[in-house]
Amino acid sequence: MSFTFTRLTLPDIILIEPQAFLDERGFFMESYKHSEFSAFGIKERFVQDNHSRSTKGVLRGLHYQKSPKAQGKLVRVVVGEIFDVAVDIRLGSPTYGKWVGEVLSADNKRMLYIPPGFAHGFCVLSEGAEVLYKTTEEYSPEHDAGIIWNDPEIGIQWPIEHPILSEKDARLPRVAGLGAEGSSQLLVRGSSLDIAVRATNRKEA
Repeated sequence: MSFTFTRLTLPDIILIEPQAFLDERGFFMESYKHSEFSAFGIKERFVQDNHSRSTKGVLRGLHYQKSPKAQGKLVRVVVGEIFDVAVDIRLGSPTYGKWVGEVLSADNKRMLYIPPGFAHGFCVLSEGAEVLYKTTEEYSPEHDAGIIWNDPEIGIQWPIEHPILSEKDARLPRVAGLGAEGSSQLLVRGSSLDIAVRATNRKEA
């Protein structure tokens, strides 16, 4: 097998360590193989690849797409080092609002699989970082959404105190506002959990 798969404290989030073959020329590794991922339970097909570059102290997130265009992601780093975070936003989930974080770097070659129904973000720990990630749905501007990075109800322990944010990310709402769009039937599919819930009006105090 070319990969080692480890379920984290949020069991639908999977840390993946590829086997790298090193010699005097450099290294070779497989970064994705559908048959092995599927055998472990990651059966989604990826339909879009994204590539970002960020400087030290940049924080991107927390981002997600609403159903029916909710995205799963496979994240890895090819330059530098990041602290990568996933937050469970599946209404009705026993781990709703909980988060998990891992250091991903070009050196450790680790990847993080984040299924649909989770918000995602990362901050850059090195002088710069380039992040590649596959998604299970194409980008859909009308379904694009997010949560503020320092929401006290989630309590992520970021390794930086004063991140560099985009204007968009600095204006994101708290998790308490996720149902503020009114009464609607939401279907959120995770890798091992399908939940249908009725979202009602909620407003921040």
